[in-house]
Amino acid sequence: MSIINAREEFEKHIGNSASVKCAMLCWGDPSCSWRSDEVERIFLHPGFSEQDYTDFLRHIDTEYDCGYGGQNLYGTIWYTDGTWSDRREYDGSEWWEHQTCPDLPEVFNHACITVTPELQQLPK
Repeated sequence: MSIINAREEFEKHIGNSASVKCAMLCWGDPSCSWRSDEVERIFLHPGFSEQDYTDFLRHIDTEYDCGYGGQNLYGTIWYTDGTWSDRREYDGSEWWEHQTCPDLPEVFNHACITVTPELQQLPK
C-alpha cells in the first residue's frame, strides 16, 4: 500500500500556485462512459481567486492508494508558461508528470510545400 494525500501531492508537484493557469481533476476515469455518473470532477477555472484555490484544495484533500490496483486520480494541470502536467499510471502506480511541447525538428526550418486540394501529392 502506498497511501498519499492528493492535496499534498498536488501542492508538492506545482510548487507555486502562481504558475498554475487552471486544473481539472477527476476521481475515476472520465473516459469510461458507462461510469460517467460515478466520476467526480473538480475544476480550478482560469482566472481563479485565492478563495477558489482554497476551495479546490479542500475538495482534493483526500487520501488514496497511489501504488496498487487501478488508477484513482485523473487530471491535467495547465501552467501559465504553456506547459502542463497530467496523471500517469503504470502497473497500478500513479503520479503527476510535467509535459512540454517538443521542439520542432530541423526539417521544419526549411522551405516547405503546402498540400492543397488541387495538389494531392508532393511534386517529384
